[in-house]
Amino acid sequence: MLDRGALDVEDLLKIVLLLVIALLVLEIVGLFVEMLASIGPIVAVVIVVLIIAYFLDYV
Repeated sequence: MLDRGALDVEDLLKIVLLLVIALLVLEIVGLFVEMLASIGPIVAVVIVVLIIAYFLDYV
């Protein structure tokens, strides 16, 4: 006969805790990537301004 209730409650709680931690880590990584993506256009504009300033001998 199969013993279907072989997992203890503590083991199930550990699995759920690990899944929640993985979800939080993924959310934090997603926020970091989103922050870097939003900074990208600003960096591009700064580079263009520096190149134009170099060509106009302001630098």
